[in-house]
Amino acid sequence: MGNKQLSNNQILIRECVAQEYEESASYENEAAYFEYFSASQVLKDYDLSDDEIESGIVGGGNDGGCDGMYIFLNKNIVLPDQIETITASKESKVEVIIVQAKRENSFGENAIMKWKTTVDNLLQLSNSLEDFRERYNEDILELFRTFRDLHTKLIRNRIKVKFRFCYVTYAVECHPNVKQQAEELKEIVKRNYPSAEIIVDFIGANELFESYNSVAETIINLPLVEMPIGLGKNKDYVGLVSLKEYFYFITDDNRGLRKRFFEANVRDYQGKNAVNSCIKDSLEDSDSGEDFWWLNNGITILASEATMASSRELQLTNPEIVNGLQTSNEIYNFYSQNESLLQSERRNVLVRVIVPETEKVRDDIIFATNNQTNIPKSSLRVTNPIHLQIEMFFKSRGLYYDRRKNYYKNQGKKAKDIVGVSFLGQCLITLFLQKPDYARARPSTLLTDDETYFKLYEENQDLEVFYKCAILGKQIQRNLKMKTGYTSSERNDMLFYLLYGTVADILRKDNILPTDIKGMDLSNVTEERIGRIRDRIYDAYKQQGGNSHVAKSASFIETVNTVLGI
Repeated sequence: MGNKQLSNNQILIRECVAQEYEESASYENEAAYFEYFSASQVLKDYDLSDDEIESGIVGGGNDGGCDGMYIFLNKNIVLPDQIETITASKESKVEVIIVQAKRENSFGENAIMKWKTTVDNLLQLSNSLEDFRERYNEDILELFRTFRDLHTKLIRNRIKVKFRFCYVTYAVECHPNVKQQAEELKEIVKRNYPSAEIIVDFIGANELFESYNSVAETIINLPLVEMPIGLGKNKDYVGLVSLKEYFYFITDDNRGLRKRFFEANVRDYQGKNAVNSCIKDSLEDSDSGEDFWWLNNGITILASEATMASSRELQLTNPEIVNGLQTSNEIYNFYSQNESLLQSERRNVLVRVIVPETEKVRDDIIFATNNQTNIPKSSLRVTNPIHLQIEMFFKSRGLYYDRRKNYYKNQGKKAKDIVGVSFLGQCLITLFLQKPDYARARPSTLLTDDETYFKLYEENQDLEVFYKCAILGKQIQRNLKMKTGYTSSERNDMLFYLLYGTVADILRKDNILPTDIKGMDLSNVTEERIGRIRDRIYDAYKQQGGNSHVAKSASFIETVNTVLGI
C-alpha cells in the first residue's frame, strides 16, 4: 500500500496479533502465529480446541497456498484416523475449509492462482496423489486424501459438499482482478464437484477485528410455555418449551446449530436410525393431535446458573445439553428445511434444567443420562473421577486440563497453558507404552482400547505423574514450534519422538515407568538438552526418508534408541 495511511482497524488488529504472539511465546515467528490466529478466527463458529486448530496448520514448504486446511462432517472436524468409523445420514454436509494467511496490507492474485493449481491437481480423482509428492508436502496430501476417502465412503448418502477458501490479510479492500481470479477458482472446483457449494472469502482487517472482538455467548434465555416447576435449593426446573422456541434456542443468528451447547453430550448424532426416524415421523405428523412431549423423553440441560428472567422465561448461564442430542438434531434438521411451519407450530418438548452442585454431580448426570443405551465406554472416559482429579491438580499449578472442551479457552486462558485430553493421552502412550508412532498416527482414537486406558489411567493414579507428563509435552511442543527451518509436517512427526527421546536420554533407559517420571527433576530438561537430542533424532528421521511413514512406523523408536545410545 506504499505510504498510504493505515486505518484504525489495521493498526489495532496488527497490535492485537503482535501482543498475542508475544504472550504465546510458542511460535517460531509472528508470521507462524498469524497462521494460527487467522485459522482460529475463520473457524470461530466451529468451536475447535487449540489442538484441533493446530492440527490443520500445514503451511510451510510446498503447501500449495494452503496455510491451513480443515475437513468437517456436520461441523465436526474429521481427522484421518476417523475415516474407518464414520457414518452419516443423507442430510449430512461435508465442508472443506482452506486458509491462506498473509501479513500484508492487500490481497494479491498470486495467492488465488496457487489455489487454482492445487485444487486442479488434487481434487481430480483421476490424478494419483502419489504423483505429487515432490510438489506438495505430506500434510497437504494427507488432508486431500482424507477428503477423497470421506467423500467416496459417503457417496451413496448423497451428501452435500461445500468448499470454503479463506484468504486472510490486513487489507481493507480487494482489487477486481483478485475477485476475478476467485471466480476462476470456483469454476475449477465446479468442474470436479459440479453440485458443490463454493465460497471464496476475503477476510481483511475489518473482518478480523470484528471477529476478534466477538464474544462467545454464555448467557441465553429460554422461553417457556407456562411457569416451570422449581425444585431443590439450586432451583432446578422442569417445564415445557414450544418446538418453535426450542429451535431458536439451539440455533444462532444465522440459523446454524449452536455446537458448543452439545459438547458435554458424549453421544454423537446417529443420523438415520430407527429411533431418529421415529422422532422425525412424529415431527412431520403435526395433525395427529398428539403433543410432541408425550412421545419423547425430552431434553436435559445443565447450567452453571439458572434464574427466572420472567414468569415464563429462564436465563441460563453456560448451558450444556447433556441428553437429547438425537431429539435436538432432528428438531434442527426438520425445521431448518421447513422454517415456515414454525409460525403455526403448537407442540412442545419437555425440558429439564439442572444446576449441579459439584463437578462430580455434573459428571454423574452426564454418565447416567448417556449410559441408558449402548454407548462405547471410551466415549464416557472424561466423566471418570481420575479426569476431574487431573483437572483440579493441574489448575492449582497453573495448567488447565481441557476435560470440558474449550471451557478454559472460553475463559480466556492461553493455549500454552491448556492441556487437551488427547494430548495428555498421547504423552502417556509415548512415555509409558513407548509408542510415539501410535500417538502420531491415531490422535483421535488412541484411548478407545480398554486395556490401554486401564494401563495409563487406572493403574497409575499419581496426579504428579500426569502433571509432569503434561509439562514435558508442552515444553517439547513449544521447543519445536520455536525451531526455525522445520515444516509443520516435520514438527508433527518429531513431537512425540522428541518427548520420548528427551526423557529416555535423561533416565538412560527405554522402559520408562510412572515412578521414573515422578522422581524426575524437570530442571534437567533444558532447552540446550532438548535441542541437542532434537537435532540427532531429526538427522535420523531425514536419513530414513523424513516423512510421516517414518514417524508412523513402529520401528523408528528403535532407531531413536540407537542414536541416543540407549
